Amino acid sequence: MKFADLFHSLPTIISRHRETWPEIQGEIHGHSGVVNSVAFSPDGKRIASASADKTIRLWDAETGELLRPPLEGHNNWVKSVAFSPDGKHIASASDDKTIRLWDVETGELLRPPFEGHKHWVTSVVFSPDGKRIASASRDNTIRLWDAETGELRRPPLEGHEHWVRALALSPDGKHIVSASHDNDIRLWDADTGELLRPPLKGHKDWVTSVAFSPDSKRIASASEDKTVRVWDVETGELLRPPLEGHRHWVSSVAFSPDGKRIASASGDKTIRLWDAVTGELLRPPLEGHNHWVTTFAFSPDGKRIVSGSKDQTMRLWDTETGELLQLPLTGHNHWITSVAFSPDGKHIVSASEDKTIQLWDAETGELLRPPLKGHKHWVMSVAFSPDGKRIVSGSEDQTIRLWDVVTGELLRPPLEGHKDWVMSVAFSLDGKWIVSASKDKTIRLWDAETGELLRPPLEGHKHWVMSVAFSPDGKRIVSASKDKTIRLWDAETGELLQLPVEGHKGSAVSVVFSPDGKRIASASGDKTIRLWDAETGELLRPPLEGHNHWVTSVAFSPDSKHIVSGSKDKTIRLWDVETGELLRPPLEGHNHWVTAVAFSPDGKDILSASVDKTIRLWHADAEVWSCLEALCSFLDSDGCIKQVYSVSLSLCRQNYSSRLCQGAEMNHQGWFLGPNGEFLFWVPTYLRPCSLTTDTKLVIAGMGSWLDVNHLIHGQEWQKTKHREFST
Repeated sequence: MKFADLFHSLPTIISRHRETWPEIQGEIHGHSGVVNSVAFSPDGKRIASASADKTIRLWDAETGELLRPPLEGHNNWVKSVAFSPDGKHIASASDDKTIRLWDVETGELLRPPFEGHKHWVTSVVFSPDGKRIASASRDNTIRLWDAETGELRRPPLEGHEHWVRALALSPDGKHIVSASHDNDIRLWDADTGELLRPPLKGHKDWVTSVAFSPDSKRIASASEDKTVRVWDVETGELLRPPLEGHRHWVSSVAFSPDGKRIASASGDKTIRLWDAVTGELLRPPLEGHNHWVTTFAFSPDGKRIVSGSKDQTMRLWDTETGELLQLPLTGHNHWITSVAFSPDGKHIVSASEDKTIQLWDAETGELLRPPLKGHKHWVMSVAFSPDGKRIVSGSEDQTIRLWDVVTGELLRPPLEGHKDWVMSVAFSLDGKWIVSASKDKTIRLWDAETGELLRPPLEGHKHWVMSVAFSPDGKRIVSASKDKTIRLWDAETGELLQLPVEGHKGSAVSVVFSPDGKRIASASGDKTIRLWDAETGELLRPPLEGHNHWVTSVAFSPDSKHIVSGSKDKTIRLWDVETGELLRPPLEGHNHWVTAVAFSPDGKDILSASVDKTIRLWHADAEVWSCLEALCSFLDSDGCIKQVYSVSLSLCRQNYSSRLCQGAEMNHQGWFLGPNGEFLFWVPTYLRPCSLTTDTKLVIAGMGSWLDVNHLIHGQEWQKTKHREFST
C-alpha cells in the first residue's frame, strides 16, 4: 500500500485478521495444468507462461487478461518460455523434444520446430542480441541454434553426466552457464562452445536453476538441496556460504534487474528475496500459492515478480512490500472427500483427507464444534442416520466409525473387518443397518446399534467397490465398482439379484437410488451419468454427456425429477431425469475437482465439496439468484459505492436493488466493475469467499471479511481524493 497515505478513498478490509488491502497485485487463472515457466516481455507489458497443458499463453501484465487464444502446437508439456530481446518473438521448449518460435503479435508459429534433441527440452533462452537460441535437454546436452534459420550453430555441448535442467546466457553474451542433475554447474564459452573451467561443485543434490547477475560477474544457482549459492564467474569460487531458509527444494532463482537482490522459489510454496551482497533474507517469504512454486520472473523494472505454481495459477507480487497476507482457513486443510445434509437440512457434515469429520451450520456455514477426530487415515465417506442423531464415517484406515451428532463423541469402538480402504458408507432408511464398500472388493452389512457384522461379506466385484447405497425401502443394496459394473443385492439375504449391470466404459465411481426407488443413477470415469431401471437393470436412455472429465458423484433430487453430478472438470451439472437434458449451464466456482454432491432435503439447494478444500452451497433453481452475490453492493446517485458485503460464512440474503443487479458485476478475474463497465478495484481470490457465479449461496472455506468501501470514490472525482477534496 505504497500510496495509501496519500489517497484516502480506497477499499479497506475489516476482519480480525486484516485491515489493509493486500500487496499481491494479481492472480491469473487459465492454464489447466502446472505452470512450468513464466517470463515478462522486455517492456514489462506482457507475461508469457508455459504449462503442462501443452500451451503457451500471453497475458496483459497490467490487467491479467488473456491477449489471444493459447499458442498450441506442442504435443507434450511445455517446460520453458522466453521472449526475444526486442519482445517480438517467443521461444518455447517442450517435452516433445522440440523448440518452437512464435510471433508475439499474431501468435503464429514462425517456422517449423527446431529438432535435434533426443529427449525432453527443459530450458530455452535467447542470446542478448537475439540472434541465437540456447536449449538444454534431458539428453545431457546444450544446443545453440540460429534464431533466424533454426539451424544448429555448432555440435552439441557435452560434458554433463545427467540431464541438463537449466541454462542461462550472460548479459554480455560471452558465457553460457548450465545446471544439471549431476549436481554440477558448468560454464561454457558462448562462441566456441568450450568448457571454460572444471565444473562448479558444492550442491549436494540436483541443480535446478541458474542465473547470471546483470553485470555478468556472478552466477546464482538453486538446488534440490534447499539452498541457493552465489559464484564468481571469473574464478568459479563460491562467494559466500549457501543461502539457507527454504524448507523444500529450490526450483528457480534470479537476480533483480539492478543486481541488488536475488529471488528464489521453492517447493515449500514460497518465494524468498535475499540481499545479493550479504545473503541476508530481506523480508518474510512471499506466501499464497497452494502448491510448489515452479517458476518466477522479475519485471524489467524490478518492481514486480510474477510466479507460477503447480496450483495452476500465476501470481503477481509487489517487490517493495513483498507480503501476501493470507487469511487462515478455519475448516479442513486437505481435500474434502464427502459431504451430506442432515435429514432436517440444518447441518452439513464433511469428511476430508485431513483425517477429520466436520459439522457445519447449513444456514451460516459456522463450524458447530471441534473436528471429530479418531480415524488414522483419510476419511473417504460420511453419512447421517435418518433421525439425524448419528454420523457414520468410512476411512482408509479400514474402519467404520459411528459418532454422536450432539456430543461429537464416538459411540462405540470402530467397526473392523475390511482388509483395505473403506470407500463408501450409508445408513438404511430405518437407521438399523449400515452398509460399507471397500477396496477389498467387498460390501459389508453391519448392525447400527451393536456394530456387529450381520452376514458374510457380499462378494462378486472384481475390483474396488467405490460406492454403495440402500434402496428407499431398505430391501436392496446397489454397488458401483472400478470393474465398470453396478450390482444389485438383496439386503436381507446378501444374494445378487441379477447379473451385473454393464455399460460404463470406465470405473463406476458413484451410484444412488432415486427416492421413489424406480431408478438407479451411476457416475463413471467415462465422463457419463447413466440411468438404469432399478427393477430390470436396463438402461433407460442414452448416457448423460457433457462433463469433460471423470464424473465423481451423483445424486437425485428429493422428488426424483432431477439429477446433480459433480466432476473432475470442476463443475456441477443439473439434469432432467425424464428427458436427460441439461437444465442450465454448469455451476462453476470450484477451482479443483468436485468430489461430492448432494441435494438438500427440500430440494432447493445443492451441496458440493472439492479438492480445493471448500464446500459450496448452490441454489438448485437458477431463477432465485439473478443478482451478483460474491460482492453485494449499493451505489448512490453519484456513482459512489456505499457498501460491499463479502462474508465467507454467511448467506448474502439481502434484497438488493434492481439497479445494482443491472449495473454492477465482478468479472471472472476478480475485478469489480461499475455500472458502465469501469474498473473499480480488484479482489484477491481469498477475499472472494462467495462464488463469482449467480447460483452460489454459501462457501465454507475461511474466516469472514468485510470489504469496507464506504469512502471509495471512482470516476472523474477520484483524482480529488489525494488531498481529501471530495467529501464523503
